[in-house]
Amino acid sequence: MLSKELCQKVLQEMLTTGGDFAEIYEQKRDVCSYQMINGVVEEANSGTQYGIGLRIYQGFSSVYAYTNLNNEEDLLRTARDLAQSVEGVSSVEALPLEEVVFEDIHKAEKRPCEYSAKYKLDFLHQINEATLAYDTIIKKAITNYSEQEEDVLIANSTGKYIHDNRIRVRIGASAVAADETRMQDAIAGPGAHMGLEFFDTIDPKELGEHVAEIAKTMFYAEECPSGVMDVVIGNKFGGVIFHEACGHALEATSVAKNQSVFANKIGTKIAADCVSAVDDATIPHAWGSNNIDDEGNFTKRNLLIENGILKGYLVDQLNGRRMNCESSGSGRRQNYKFEPTSRMSNTFILNGRDTFEEMIANTQFGLYAKSMGGGSVDPSTGDFNFSVSEGYMIRDGKIAEPVRGATLVGNGAKVLMNIDMVGDNLARAQGMCGSVSGNVPTDVGQPVIRVRNMTVGGRGGAL
Repeated sequence: MLSKELCQKVLQEMLTTGGDFAEIYEQKRDVCSYQMINGVVEEANSGTQYGIGLRIYQGFSSVYAYTNLNNEEDLLRTARDLAQSVEGVSSVEALPLEEVVFEDIHKAEKRPCEYSAKYKLDFLHQINEATLAYDTIIKKAITNYSEQEEDVLIANSTGKYIHDNRIRVRIGASAVAADETRMQDAIAGPGAHMGLEFFDTIDPKELGEHVAEIAKTMFYAEECPSGVMDVVIGNKFGGVIFHEACGHALEATSVAKNQSVFANKIGTKIAADCVSAVDDATIPHAWGSNNIDDEGNFTKRNLLIENGILKGYLVDQLNGRRMNCESSGSGRRQNYKFEPTSRMSNTFILNGRDTFEEMIANTQFGLYAKSMGGGSVDPSTGDFNFSVSEGYMIRDGKIAEPVRGATLVGNGAKVLMNIDMVGDNLARAQGMCGSVSGNVPTDVGQPVIRVRNMTVGGRGGAL
């Protein structure tokens, strides 16, 4: 990685034309992935990504450039070229760099690069085999494996020089049920900020049978009816609605520009009393966790909502300037090609006092959205549309027939106020979140919750 001496020269070069802050972000990432379909390895990829991002602040504005060249001459030339985008009188000196040392709470016990391809593919084969063996209606099993080991170095003109090593592993399992006329799939994607000890946390047979069971159940399910009804939303990936419809609107990326429905609402009631939520990037080995964010700040457990009251936002350094507040350790980026901005890490609704059994028993008629799929949301309004990947009708306080094709339509701010029961079975699920600074690993999560009077879309006829 770049030496302190070279970083010092580059930082000072960036401040020659009037910038008041300069930053270097160096990244080296080794990646490897496999895909197995019905027991056959169809894809195998590996490679190394390397680059350096340079950024200059002047007040509330920033300029950004990146390069793959790390020798002194080329780096100084890039710094000079970037500095020409800033007009002013230089008055800031880059402070002497001092290395920041910290304890790595996500350190891998088994570095993936030290294990053979056979070791990893044997694990995939066990998942694949269990998926196909579950039932003859399962025609295809797709299993994926991905790993990455990343070194990042961040140096800036405040004197910070800090390095982090990040290792992540993820498994993807998919089952496809099909006949001559139609098909239905189901997926799961567990992952963690750890090495191959992650395999010890996964039962491959159980994972394969899990996705196969969902695919089979939804294949034979009838179409979901449409209408306004109470909806019980499952834990784990059920939290994607909070993530998309509320979480993004709490990021300073939109809040600082007053483009969020929750802008300027700290201390006001935005959710039901039973709702509290956090974004916590400090959970050891969680998929969305980091020791430091991509601006070199230590990550935090940020309280977002407490008993329905908005308590805080997710803030990066530049938007922190605009909002006159400090970074919350939430500056993230996909890689060196992206300028960082405020992003979620592990975002979830906290446990409540209700049980799942009480929730179902107290719902005369509605939908149990056990697992959620993809969707879309407008952060400026909070309007969303999400698919339900596994759903069941609730009739007379009991879980009844499975239904497919359900969608949940609504507004994030209204949904938060309409939550009237929060369960005690908090669990998280892993995903990739996209925004202006690219795709980053995040956890979503919640205990099971009940939302009153949601609009449910479906092709099974109107209620």
